[in-house]
Amino acid sequence: MLPNIPSGLPQSPLYQKAIDIFALSRSISHYFVEDLNYLENDGKEDPHIYFTGDIVQQSISLAPEILKAESQPFAEDKQRHAASVTRLTNLLYSNCERLERTHSNGRDFLPVLRKELKKFRKLQRNWMLTL
Repeated sequence: MLPNIPSGLPQSPLYQKAIDIFALSRSISHYFVEDLNYLENDGKEDPHIYFTGDIVQQSISLAPEILKAESQPFAEDKQRHAASVTRLTNLLYSNCERLERTHSNGRDFLPVLRKELKKFRKLQRNWMLTL
């Protein structure tokens, strides 16, 4: 899952926020899976169920990319990983918007995740300037 980081290393606020976003998205995903895990009358599954896995996968990828960007010695490599964090954040935000259009009780929690993503983006802008 997430990399095992020795406790002696300083962890940035952006990294901590990425861990919080992962925990939140995983919890929200559980609500959605229970509500969307059914077959329709024609035998098809709800196509929105895949977005629940996407938000978990994208949120779990944030923290390792942040660590990679912070540990790279060259600016070009740092910028490449920082761009990856930006892409993941944008995908995560758009998948939240898609999930808000579903008929699930879990969508009530998506504004909380989107609010955390907005905070993450603010931290991310400052973080990118320090790389």
